[in-house]
Amino acid sequence: MKITKQNGPPEDLLYFDEEVNLTPGQVEDVVEIFNTPLTGAYNWDYTIADNRIKKLYELGKELNWNGSIDLNWEYTHPADEKIINPDEQLPHESLVAYEKLSEEDKILFDRHTSAELLSQFLHGEQGALLVASQLACCAPTYNAKLYAASQTFDEARHVEVFNRYLQDKIGIHYPINPALKALLDKILTDPRWDLKFIGMQIIIEGLALAAFQMLKTITKDPLLKQLLHYVIRDEARHVTFGINYLEDFIKTLTPEEIEERAEFAYEACVISRERLINTKAEQRFLKMTEEEAREFSMNTKSFEMFRNFLFSRVIPNLSRIGLLTDSVRPKFEALGLLEYENAPDDFECDWAELEKPLEGFDEIPEAV
Repeated sequence: MKITKQNGPPEDLLYFDEEVNLTPGQVEDVVEIFNTPLTGAYNWDYTIADNRIKKLYELGKELNWNGSIDLNWEYTHPADEKIINPDEQLPHESLVAYEKLSEEDKILFDRHTSAELLSQFLHGEQGALLVASQLACCAPTYNAKLYAASQTFDEARHVEVFNRYLQDKIGIHYPINPALKALLDKILTDPRWDLKFIGMQIIIEGLALAAFQMLKTITKDPLLKQLLHYVIRDEARHVTFGINYLEDFIKTLTPEEIEERAEFAYEACVISRERLINTKAEQRFLKMTEEEAREFSMNTKSFEMFRNFLFSRVIPNLSRIGLLTDSVRPKFEALGLLEYENAPDDFECDWAELEKPLEGFDEIPEAV
């Protein structure tokens, strides 16, 4: 096995056209090094102080699913059908440039837009895996360490299944979106464990839930729908854990420390709203510039759906934990996001829903 270090992520697409048998000496791992002044913490008080977090931890153990055998990998979506449902919520259906594509190229365009979106899910889940592993080391309390360890395994499973779907069912990897990379870098390299919690459990997991729910609504592939349904159930537990844990902790900070964290949360929301937009497939197939593709995507119904999913989760959660402060409220209002402030937060989860046995391949409910 060869390990190649480079500055920054790859910029080119990676294709998996067919299975290739490589020897260990031929395998190349491409890595990017980052450094973080992580401060670990032992915990010598093994008392279970919060039964809600303990219950979430127990649920995680009970509902562990196996990505290799619980998903129906025998199913392959028909090669002449789109993965994403071609309805009025998708931007390219009314474009003259899109209509000029051959039917074969329309299917290829669908595969590339699906691969670009799912690749961001894959890269984001790897970031979540790395952050969760950091939290297991640096979180100060016994409950938080146990839960972070269980979440680390969840994120590893998510990386596994998104990677397998991309390689086996689509055959393309897209590089990471630069804005997502910047957000992950900020969270991974910050020395403050609670900022990692805020960035991961509130922003990144909220972003993931929004994106997964949106795609579950519009995909035509039942395997992808099952995969997303399982991952969503995991992510819902992660967000609930973050809200429960952070609400009490943030009350112990000074006003200056709270404002610093509120400003970080605002900046992360700006990145999520304005910059986490995929444009490479549109540039490739519809001959748009990057800025044209970005502006076009931001004005589509699918992006509006994503934004509504995202901020109807994130904004009330920020309010619940005390980070929707007087100094950042005007900034959120200028973005038109305060309308979500009174939406339900994720402090009280639907325990009955989380405790349900995992549905099988043919039992996944339609997203609403």
